[in-house]
Amino acid sequence: MRVIPVIDVRHGIVVHAVRGDRIHYRPVVSVLAERPDPLVVARAFRERLGLQELYVADLDALQGGDVQWDVLERLVRDGATQLMVDAGITDVESARRLLDAGVHRVVVGSETLSGPEALRAFSAVPPDRRVFSLDLRSGRVWTRCPRWADGSPWEVLDELRRTQWTEVIVLDLARVGTEAGPDTALLTEVRRRYPGLTLLAGGGVRHVEDLRTLQALGIDGVLVATALHRGTITAAHLRDLQIGP
Repeated sequence: MRVIPVIDVRHGIVVHAVRGDRIHYRPVVSVLAERPDPLVVARAFRERLGLQELYVADLDALQGGDVQWDVLERLVRDGATQLMVDAGITDVESARRLLDAGVHRVVVGSETLSGPEALRAFSAVPPDRRVFSLDLRSGRVWTRCPRWADGSPWEVLDELRRTQWTEVIVLDLARVGTEAGPDTALLTEVRRRYPGLTLLAGGGVRHVEDLRTLQALGIDGVLVATALHRGTITAAHLRDLQIGP
């Protein structure tokens, strides 16, 4: 199982995400890094925890501003070769620009997607260079698409399967930063219904026992931030789980 550390970046600073309430995010305080600089934090994940993948949420872009190209370019130059970036993209041209800048995979989120037609358009991007993020709030779909809004995830996931997406993040924003624990019931059902999808889970991971639980459920990867910054998941835990290089 992959453990993928997350950095949420706003105005060039890594912030602590809590429940998706972005206006109240504050600079992250971490046992791993001396300051909330994206390069410092990303380097700590690689060098202190041995984690090579990195998920970057560009909060400026997600809130309608410009992509933080300087941050992404600095991360790439510094050795972040497995960047997965959510910059609120809605079209293929934006995805290609991110890939050209050195991003390994682009995240296409239900939060910003207008609907099934927009989803299908991303078939122009190779499957191994794109990841869909099923953004939820307390189990309900969070999206601009009226057809999907506040509904169950199954219609969206069925559309993913029809359009040959291979990897999906199930991210419950209501659990992010809360240490409430992952939604194991939902993840179990997603795994059962869609055995062919590479399934990543995000939101609520508290400690190594949550990782063991998700690993036992057949989850392919987990997005983690708070538990890493607080030191409740350590390099020793990751080694014991045979996670990382």
